[in-house]
Amino acid sequence: MTGGARAVDGAELVSRDPRDGRELGRYPRHAPAEVAAAVTAARRAASWWSGLGHSGRRRRLDAWRRVLVRRVPELVRLISAETGKTTADAQLEAMLVADHLHWAAAHARRVLRPRRVPSGLLMYNHTATVEHHPLGVVGVIGPWNYPAFIPIGPIAHALAAGNTVVFKPSEHTPGVGAWLADTLAEAVDGPRVLEPVFGTGETGAALCSSGVDKVAFTGSTATGRKVMAACAEHLTPVLLECGGKDALLVDRDADLAAAAEAAVWGGLSNAGQTCVGVERVYVHEAVAEEFTARVVEGAAALRTGTGPDADIGPMTTPEQPGLVREHVRDALARGGRALLGAPEPGEGAPHDPASPGGSALLPPVVLTDVPEDARAMREETFGPVLVVNRVASMEEAVERANGCAYGLGAAVYSRRAGPRLARRLRAGMVSVNSVLAFTGVPALPFGGTGASGFGRVHGPEGMREFTRVQSVTRQRVRPLLQPLSFRRGPRTMGVLLRLIRTVRG
Repeated sequence: MTGGARAVDGAELVSRDPRDGRELGRYPRHAPAEVAAAVTAARRAASWWSGLGHSGRRRRLDAWRRVLVRRVPELVRLISAETGKTTADAQLEAMLVADHLHWAAAHARRVLRPRRVPSGLLMYNHTATVEHHPLGVVGVIGPWNYPAFIPIGPIAHALAAGNTVVFKPSEHTPGVGAWLADTLAEAVDGPRVLEPVFGTGETGAALCSSGVDKVAFTGSTATGRKVMAACAEHLTPVLLECGGKDALLVDRDADLAAAAEAAVWGGLSNAGQTCVGVERVYVHEAVAEEFTARVVEGAAALRTGTGPDADIGPMTTPEQPGLVREHVRDALARGGRALLGAPEPGEGAPHDPASPGGSALLPPVVLTDVPEDARAMREETFGPVLVVNRVASMEEAVERANGCAYGLGAAVYSRRAGPRLARRLRAGMVSVNSVLAFTGVPALPFGGTGASGFGRVHGPEGMREFTRVQSVTRQRVRPLLQPLSFRRGPRTMGVLLRLIRTVRG
């Protein structure tokens, strides 16, 4: 079997290491009835979990975090085995998990406490508050590229807000999903508040139709549309974190060494399988030659392989290498040039001499002069490919960056104009003079716009996504004039109308 393939063997899901194809474990493939049973169990546990209050939930989530930190080496090995990513990339993911879980537990009380708002002129005798209450049961559908870090966002925030969670990990990384659920059960006495379900798209569809109170999905835009359609049948609200085609803008006054290093890491780490990874670079023509040379030099120095000294591991899924090669071939056919890792047009597909026969190991590819209508500029490549195009001005760079259906993340390198350029980018998150820094700040909301989805995880905005908002008014004193009664008379309404004209007119 091809390394990285995930096969359904009867009623079982088989997880395999994409580095060598060895079997890692088998997991049940849950049918709709079993998904419904998991949701029922989670709903029974929800009243207990929400009844613990913020302090009770924080103690238990902190206990889970301590278990995770104590067993980080185990988590790192599992992430690497199921995804093929390097140990360093898996270690970074594990650190992000711990930090974001800490933030959610520590800040839930502050973020969700009742908030007083002004009562206004007509309801002056009332106290007005906004309150946040748990939804009940949240369904989380996770991706395979960051199988622990990405789902921990909605899981941790939903749990901290008082919900229970039914979690469907990707069929490519079921072991990580099972590990997260098992460690939480180990740390928390009482009913399970994180119920895992395993399977392929059918299991995800069953979760969308199961009666959960919200679904948080991370994955491709195409699958996100299917999730949204399935949830619409039951008016189940959804949070969609879909694909990206993130741009990096490099101004003429940028620190070129730092910008080139950031482009290489932001575009090629985790074999380019990062939703907020750098896929398009727009560099000012005044510095394009030097910047591009630095990028090529940095990318060429990276080691692709499965050993402990590798910088780039294999692609996780068996389908992805073919899609990446198609994007490169299309770019070359449309007039793009390969500066690293691919032939000129007409010379065949990119070839990795260390990995013949369509291996999941793809060496870095750096392209330039790629037209904006190429697939590598319009669709998510999700592989170790960087496109570096020169522009005449940052105005042109902003226009090109925004001329894409996606709007997830972005980055800007400029000594003087960074914040100004960032504000003009149609992206949910922007790093100035860095890349992907926003992923490491737990207090910042994470999410996009356009084809990248809607809703937020992380930060206060992400916490409130998993609550229902309730507005409450409380009468403090009886009003001198009561418009909210059939006993009101012409005098009452006349006085109030004159008051409104005077104060608001």
